[in-house]
Amino acid sequence: MVLFSRLLAGLLLLAAPAALAQTTLPRPTEAEHAQSVTAFQQELNADYRNPAESPLSEKQRATFSGLPFFPTNYTVCVVARFEADSLGAPFPMQTSTARRPLYRKYGVVHFTLEDKPQQLTVYQSMDLQRDPKYRDYLFVPFTDRTNGHGSYGGGRYIDLRRGQIVAGQLILDFNRTYNPYCAYSPRYSCPVPPTENRLPVPIAAGVMSDH
Repeated sequence: MVLFSRLLAGLLLLAAPAALAQTTLPRPTEAEHAQSVTAFQQELNADYRNPAESPLSEKQRATFSGLPFFPTNYTVCVVARFEADSLGAPFPMQTSTARRPLYRKYGVVHFTLEDKPQQLTVYQSMDLQRDPKYRDYLFVPFTDRTNGHGSYGGGRYIDLRRGQIVAGQLILDFNRTYNPYCAYSPRYSCPVPPTENRLPVPIAAGVMSDH
């Protein structure tokens, strides 16, 4: 699996209501979701054991037994509405160092958590746009109310691909959130979640803090 921190340190409204209802993406069943989350966690742990991929030092890898994860949380696997918004100019994104890589706003995802509307901005890396293998990668850095209280204080990331957006919708699964590599070593330069991506709710899912 390719993570952004590793690479850089991812319908006409005139249709009738009935037609719109038919295009709604189906959520995976709880069983399907549990299987996909387990596969994600296994893949992530494999990356952290791999010297060529891991942010961990040789000493840390020697005792690494797996990342700490929140229990699988089906309620934070949601169908989100995607609103394209990619007309703005690229901008330098703040990182944990003086480095300022260029990103552009790709769009906004709208969804509901705790019965309240939420939204997150989706970004696209200008560096990755130069590589044909990664041109479809999208990046969602965010913070929530668990940061510093169970999850890494600096926020977490979700990687997406453009192909996941179908008829203006996508499945947004917070169980697939992971930590910036800065959570494990100061050697990395990691994007800081912009102010517009600060969620006012706790997301008890994905990778936890091990501190």
